[in-house]
Amino acid sequence: MPAIESVTVFCGSAPGASPRYVEAVREFAGRLARAGIRAVYGGGGSGLMGAFAESALAAGGEVIGVIPGFLHQREVAHRGVTDLRVVASMHERKQLMFDLSDAACALPGGLGTLDEVIELITWRQLGLHGRSMVILNTDGYWDALRALTERIVGDDFAKPDVHGFFDYVATPEQAVAALSRARPPARREDGARL
Repeated sequence: MPAIESVTVFCGSAPGASPRYVEAVREFAGRLARAGIRAVYGGGGSGLMGAFAESALAAGGEVIGVIPGFLHQREVAHRGVTDLRVVASMHERKQLMFDLSDAACALPGGLGTLDEVIELITWRQLGLHGRSMVILNTDGYWDALRALTERIVGDDFAKPDVHGFFDYVATPEQAVAALSRARPPARREDGARL
């Protein structure tokens, strides 16, 4: 079975407090582009999103941005991406990003990034997809999510198999390696990815 062709990348529209976040995002973007994996991201031009897009493009990668119209009107979109898609709402943004990709990777980010990650985990728990999900845990950024997931499972609000829904990795190199090993999602009869 061929390797994945595309990955949705979730990350913050701010750079974060640590310069390590920007460094890791830039390294991840370059490695992803050199691996020939198309990136689908939130379309922003600032913070980690902007650093990701610029670094992937500089390394020769294909980058698809998906942004809601109200954010596009505020001129926060990255104007240089390969393909910029403007949608009506945040819900449509998440759905289109999902539809355009074979896997997902979460980098450090804010509440929007957390929302996107939780939604994909929930969809997986409900059996709506079986895609690979990687969490780049730069400097332990996502440790609290791991602890919360353990608590949720420990208190019987989710089954233990939820731990297998995503891979925590520490470095950009490990993130791209995990994505390179990922299997493409199954397809329905109409060709849509599951």
